[in-house]
Amino acid sequence: MDSDEETLEETVEGHLDDDGLPHGFCTVTYSSTDRFEGNFVHGEKNGRGKFFFFDGSTLEGYYVDDALQGQGIYTYEDGVVLHGTYVDGELNGPAQEYDSDGRLIFKGQYKDNIRHGVCWIYYPDGGSLVGEVNEEGEMTGEKIAYVYPDGKTAYSGRFIDGEMIEAKLATLTSVEDGKPQFEVVPGSPAYSFDKSTSSCISTNALLPDPYESERVYVDVSLISSAGEGLFSKIAAEASTVMSFYNGVRITHQEVKERKVDSRDWALNGNTISLDDETVIDVPEPYNHAAKYCASLGHKANHSFTPNCIYDPFVHPRFGPIKCIRTIRAVEKDEELTVAYGYDHNPVGQNGPEAPEWYQLELKAFQAAQQK
Repeated sequence: MDSDEETLEETVEGHLDDDGLPHGFCTVTYSSTDRFEGNFVHGEKNGRGKFFFFDGSTLEGYYVDDALQGQGIYTYEDGVVLHGTYVDGELNGPAQEYDSDGRLIFKGQYKDNIRHGVCWIYYPDGGSLVGEVNEEGEMTGEKIAYVYPDGKTAYSGRFIDGEMIEAKLATLTSVEDGKPQFEVVPGSPAYSFDKSTSSCISTNALLPDPYESERVYVDVSLISSAGEGLFSKIAAEASTVMSFYNGVRITHQEVKERKVDSRDWALNGNTISLDDETVIDVPEPYNHAAKYCASLGHKANHSFTPNCIYDPFVHPRFGPIKCIRTIRAVEKDEELTVAYGYDHNPVGQNGPEAPEWYQLELKAFQAAQQK
């Protein structure tokens, strides 16, 4: 993000002055293979210009006496874009960062190229992290907070590099000049980062998620023979995060071996793919609320016309998981459903790779669609 170029000039395309220095609009390629295109005055960058760095990143802005001044735009090689304020070639002042899809992911201050003061980090799922960063620009300290997607429910307390060490439930009451004000909920238990393993679903399996508790409840499903289901406590708009799907973390290979060994789909009744390597599972006895109620997303039943989807979520307590997010407005007490997404055309098989109940429902749904 620094605009200084310390390597020797290698080639110049453009006009040279009487001393052989770039003058006017020129393209200068350095021995590092970095390239600068812009205006020069007797060898110094003056006016608008843009660096093209060897790693694919770029930096553009207005140069005065060889240094970037004022607003500059740094584009990382992965497409993330930083809009910042430069003083003598270094980031000093307000800055915002956007991901490759144009979503805001950072807002705050920089000092000498390092994040400084109160900063906000925004996650694609709608959650955010806020607080005064340390000298290294990290979210480390006693007054850092995670804010849920509703913009109100929060955990405030001690974090180290963005990881929640010990925090209390709080409410975000106001934000003035980018600085948040929180009120800690009296009697709040302590919350901490508690990412599951292959053998431990949670160190506090009976501590509910406060955001989820305000939005969903478990009751007898309205779907025949489905057992329990997940219901909305509130009327909610489309794209609202309602619930979280945490569980033990196993591999896709372990799931396949279960099927090969027993063909018992009951063993995989609460599994969901997190990514190419990991599957989240809520096995016995944790599918019973008396044993596990820290998250409830596994209670959502299947529908071929669902009102929700599974969506990635970075949870302050559970780490990377999936959430249940509405795809349309839902009413209070409406059952929340998702499409389970079994493979309808697996390679080498005649018919869907799915439990019998799903195959029967699929046939009935397809028959109804043809009428």
